[in-house]
Amino acid sequence: MIIRGIIKSGAYFDSVTLMTVAQHLRAQRGVVDAAVVMGTPENKGILKSAGLMLDEFAGARDADLLVVVKAKTEKIADAIFNNLDQHLAVNTNTAVTKQETRPRTITGALTTLPGANLAVISVAGRFAGAVAQECLDKGLHVMLFSDNVPLETEIELKRFAQKKGLLVMGPDCGTAIINGVPLAFANAVQRGPIGIVAAAGTGLQEVSTLISNMGAGISQAIGTGGRDVKQDVGGIMFLQGMQLLAHDPATRVIVLVSKPPHPTVLKKIIAACARIRKPIVAVFLGGDPCLLKGSKVKACATLEEAAQTAVAAVGTRPAPSSDRAEKNLAKTAAARLKKGQAYVRGLFSGGTFCTEAQLICKDIIGAVHSNVPLAPELKLKNSLESVANTIIDLGEDEFTVGRPHPMIDYSLRNQRIMAEAQDPRVAVILLDVVLGYGANLQPLAELVPALAKAFAAARSGKRHLSIVASVTGTDNDPQNRSTVVKGLEHAGVLVMPSNASAARLAAQIVRYGHKNQKSP
Repeated sequence: MIIRGIIKSGAYFDSVTLMTVAQHLRAQRGVVDAAVVMGTPENKGILKSAGLMLDEFAGARDADLLVVVKAKTEKIADAIFNNLDQHLAVNTNTAVTKQETRPRTITGALTTLPGANLAVISVAGRFAGAVAQECLDKGLHVMLFSDNVPLETEIELKRFAQKKGLLVMGPDCGTAIINGVPLAFANAVQRGPIGIVAAAGTGLQEVSTLISNMGAGISQAIGTGGRDVKQDVGGIMFLQGMQLLAHDPATRVIVLVSKPPHPTVLKKIIAACARIRKPIVAVFLGGDPCLLKGSKVKACATLEEAAQTAVAAVGTRPAPSSDRAEKNLAKTAAARLKKGQAYVRGLFSGGTFCTEAQLICKDIIGAVHSNVPLAPELKLKNSLESVANTIIDLGEDEFTVGRPHPMIDYSLRNQRIMAEAQDPRVAVILLDVVLGYGANLQPLAELVPALAKAFAAARSGKRHLSIVASVTGTDNDPQNRSTVVKGLEHAGVLVMPSNASAARLAAQIVRYGHKNQKSP
């Protein structure tokens, strides 16, 4: 095995192009792994954790392109780098058709589309702040998809936007639905009277799609970026989003979605809620519901409960959940487990889903290990090796260096599915499947063959393996949720209506399995 790399000075490419090139390189025969990233300190750290950092990369600058390949032989590595410009050219075609106009400046874009009032920004983090400020100066709301934006820049942008009554969604904001238009990783949901403010991307997707699938709809879904509810930023855009929804005549109920805000931010949120004359539902995953006691906010423990509560508040009756059916399903699956099958292994593409699943499972089966654990002592020493009950977020930087997000590229998760299926201690594999714009357009084509191999591996070991999943999306998404659900069920997957219900089922299978194995 050989690892070889090269620095191409001053060769800047956007993140989507880099991920595409890396995926192309990994698909070449004899290539074990590859990364194509800009030479930022953050990316160097990620390369180091992935075992792909080379000494010559130490002096690389932010604007330098780093290409590294792990190949089976020197001959294969030579072939890759001898043809690297061709590999880059194949995936960076920027030809523009005669009918297509690509303005090079914000002013040019506004001339082409004079009625625009929102800009979506996806440039390198060190440039993103200046671009966002220019957009705000021109009176545009901003969705800042870029990451690696300095914290002080985020604070400055948001304070400026707050004074002008504008939104800065982000940095690192991956999901929003504005005036019915899905932005970035979002879904095609029904329009309706429920507004969402969320500091959690997949949390926003789950709540918005559940609401839509229950027969209600979304007025606006405003993402803020995860740092917004931390102490330093102070919830500036979270509070701004709440105020905009409070004054929006199309919004009758407001839903707040986040991991627990900093206590000082939470106080601001509660105070703001007291001034809003609309029902407010909140799910602060992992937070203490008692902190909202005495306020007008309806606290919910799960994303599913928040969606159900919001739907009920606008007069739509959500489909009743069946705890009995869930338990019967768990008991049936548990009865087929062999001695020694004792653990759940969760493989998630959504960070919020990973957190929610850990919270649910720990209450049913105890401690859960993770690369993003609920407690420091449960952090995996090696994220590639599961320990007892393990639930991991494959969207973390350690897994995404030089490769597309796992909502797009299923290859790494498919490998992990097979590894977990071959472990005789595993009773359940737990998955999320996230649909929508920006997500993998052919989820069944990529996932079903991997699931078939996993089931076959379990059968060869004379074991029963349960694979439990939830599908976040709607029938109006490009992938069509009903089609994906039916395809997964046909493949043998136990598909549940929400991430919360999938996590409960997986944990109950393990719990009933433990009881059965202890019985005389």
